[in-house]
Amino acid sequence: MAGQGQRLNVVPTVTTLGVVKARLAGAARGHALLKKKSDALTAQFRAILKRIVSAKAAMGDAMRAASLSLAEALYAAGAPLRHSVQQSVSGPARLRVRAHQDNIAGVRLPRFETLAADGSGGGTPAPAMSLAGLAGGGQQVAASRAAHARAVEVLVELASLQTSFLTLDAAIKTTNRRVNALESVVMPRLENTIAYIKGELDEHEREEFFRLKKIQGYKRRELERQKEAAKRYAEEKAAGEVALKRGVSVDTAASLLDNGDDRDEDIIF
Repeated sequence: MAGQGQRLNVVPTVTTLGVVKARLAGAARGHALLKKKSDALTAQFRAILKRIVSAKAAMGDAMRAASLSLAEALYAAGAPLRHSVQQSVSGPARLRVRAHQDNIAGVRLPRFETLAADGSGGGTPAPAMSLAGLAGGGQQVAASRAAHARAVEVLVELASLQTSFLTLDAAIKTTNRRVNALESVVMPRLENTIAYIKGELDEHEREEFFRLKKIQGYKRRELERQKEAAKRYAEEKAAGEVALKRGVSVDTAASLLDNGDDRDEDIIF
């Protein structure tokens, strides 16, 4: 696994351990949220992909119907139809595209929809356009206009879906890179750091325990030495008192004290 054997360069203390644990908990929460976001974006991505396939099929049918209706209108109305249509086109566009944004798991997806300038939805022709083909082939001209309007609507819908598709694809790649980075680099590094700090703290605890044992042993030996010194001092003091009373040397008095019951009969108490 990537990140195995790597850790942060930190001082192994209890405070640092708490900070790294908090960072690991935050990374885990972020990983879970990003994973859910990736799943939601993937589900939306698949749904849009299905709609794109349907829209492309509808686009092919709409363009084929528009081309066929144009050929029928030209056949019925003749060559002057082109000039009549061009002369009737004046003023602002009667079919417009309005852009919206959909929020999917924090990702803004553009969405386009067709809208007629008069708010009629593009179904009612303008007065000038209603007179086009009046001399001949008017029905075919109206059918061609409706077929091309339908083709434009399908084209706008397909453009909206493909734009959302590309946006979702980029967002999914970015999210998956973040998920993989957290899962394979950041979290293992934090876990290795926590294991390192715990090991160092345990080692310090063992060293402290060993140091306390050594100190206790030294104190115990020192106490025994002090007791022994106090005992020798008490014996020397007692020997000095006996020597003072009996008028003998300190060594003789000490030997008398050490022998206990083996007393010299010549000594008069």
